Amino acid sequence: MPMILNRQPFKINNNPQSLSRSFGRFNRPLLIHRIPRSRLLCKVQEDDKNAFDALPHVRHLNELQKDDLFGKVVMVRFDSNILLGEKQNQQSKTFITALSTIKYLHESGAKVILISSWSIKTNSNLHSLDYISAYMSSILKLKVLPMKLSPVYELTTEDSQKPSIYLLENLSQFKDDIANNSRFSQELSSGVDIFVNDAFFQSHKTLASTVGVTSFCYASLAGFHFEKGLLQLKKAFGSKRKPFIAMVGGGNLVEKAAAINYLVSNSDGLIFVGNISFQIIHALGFSVPKKYLEVGALKEANKIIQFANSRNIPILFPKDFWCMNDQFKKPKLIPSHCIPEGWMPFSLGPNSLEEMTTLLSNSKKIVWIGPIKFGFSNQDSYTTSILANLLGKLSQENCDVTFIGNMASKALMEESMVFNSSFCNIIENASVVWEFLKGRKLPGLMALDRGYPYCIDWHTIYADPNRPLFVDIGSGNGMFLFGMARKRKDMNFLGLEMNGKLVKRCLETCHLSGLKNGYFIETNATSTFRSIVSSYPGKLVFASIQCPNPDFNKPENRWKMVQRSLIEAILELLSYNGKVFLQSDIEGVALRMKEEFLKYGNGKFLIDHQQEWLAENPFGVESDWEKHVLDNGVPMYRLMLSKS
Repeated sequence: MPMILNRQPFKINNNPQSLSRSFGRFNRPLLIHRIPRSRLLCKVQEDDKNAFDALPHVRHLNELQKDDLFGKVVMVRFDSNILLGEKQNQQSKTFITALSTIKYLHESGAKVILISSWSIKTNSNLHSLDYISAYMSSILKLKVLPMKLSPVYELTTEDSQKPSIYLLENLSQFKDDIANNSRFSQELSSGVDIFVNDAFFQSHKTLASTVGVTSFCYASLAGFHFEKGLLQLKKAFGSKRKPFIAMVGGGNLVEKAAAINYLVSNSDGLIFVGNISFQIIHALGFSVPKKYLEVGALKEANKIIQFANSRNIPILFPKDFWCMNDQFKKPKLIPSHCIPEGWMPFSLGPNSLEEMTTLLSNSKKIVWIGPIKFGFSNQDSYTTSILANLLGKLSQENCDVTFIGNMASKALMEESMVFNSSFCNIIENASVVWEFLKGRKLPGLMALDRGYPYCIDWHTIYADPNRPLFVDIGSGNGMFLFGMARKRKDMNFLGLEMNGKLVKRCLETCHLSGLKNGYFIETNATSTFRSIVSSYPGKLVFASIQCPNPDFNKPENRWKMVQRSLIEAILELLSYNGKVFLQSDIEGVALRMKEEFLKYGNGKFLIDHQQEWLAENPFGVESDWEKHVLDNGVPMYRLMLSKS
């Protein structure tokens, strides 16, 4: 049986009668400020490693000076639940922070495009783009102009020469947003210089308006409200205060099992409430009405209990309930392991509350995630109120308390007259947190992983980091780079590859072979090329992109890696007379790369040969895909460019 701590109870009132309650581009360059190393996240403890791996370093809006934003077209993905919510508090810090992103951009002289999706079920006025634009104007105290996306939007010359704010129509009417359609993402970001994501609590979704657009903008940043949400998540799970108690409610144990196991591994005890508690009670061998059991939950519940026992931490679950029966008007107190047929629990009993409050009262850190909802009943407002009151008081007594989810947050707000709720960490959206606790990467957050200044010790990587550098973008299994490194000992070679498994394998080969002029980094070079290569002590003399192919089933998408941001980074860092080698087995892809480099090279990239395509590989070393193509008798389309 799980261990129960013997501590003094917190006194509560168990009275069941109280249960009633296309823009033109701007030529001015975007200045990128390096992030001071002191601002980077501190190394977390090993037991937090998996979850915190899902939180990359991102660039924030406050890292750009206002001069850097002047004249830029900036697209802001705002959180409609906050700015357009039916029951919003315009005096709350959350609301003010969400507005501050838009105001900061406008004051900086940027042209701001606001995008979001919102529900029209609760407010019929949200049907009208004119109405929402007028409303946004009233809360911003700035003029917001409505703009249609059909199929693209444009600014007049007069509009493009002054700071202005535009609101695009509701994205919920475009299925391509939910599908993260690449074509739609490109249309949406047409003419946009900078993307600012200010909707952190949509980060668990892969949307065109949060993920897709980042591939088509110079820079992608986190807004002030996004930054606040990220800090709240780090605050909830980053501190090491002990004892740490996690209180878990709601249902769907199977879906949340990975997250609960993370809590077991990091906490000093768990309290289960809501429907999820029935799965724990059942796994402990007690009788539970079948209608409350979830399919497949028994196996996962057993694993959670065994894990907790192996760590010798307590698991608390309801011992008694106040129950109702349609034939009886008076509530009845019933032990949790013998609820009769026809009776439905609607609130925790006194023994359960006393045991839970005893454990909570001696804690220094508490996280409450998920509602107290039993079976098919509504939220247990009485128990929720009791626990919210307790946690609110504990937060004022040197205990770190985090409320996660709408119901828990709402309960805290209702008790805010008793104490100052500003002492608590409040995260209203639980979906993002559950995904984080499962160890999954948040797509909306990962898409902003663009300006992180990689701190690379080049002297450790290479025997001589002052040698000329050759960077192979999309290095795959490293066949080309290894061949070049063995052939040219006078140069250093760097492979940039998104596939982590391939990078790990290549690094192992480097180590085993003792190769000191070759190295690989797992990264999205489209966004991090400048950040990585700019710190190299020597000169960048070669860059290669060979057969870019994010989707072998859709060869027409192979050009997606070659974006303007990457081309401009290569142009900036490549030494005088440095070269770029491009090749593909698909002529259309090779032509696309050629056109993009010539277009965004500002006349500084020149074709280095007379014939349209190079007949032979100029290095005499093949990549893995090139070898595969040639072995099948298919031609390669090769191009060499020089920086003049």
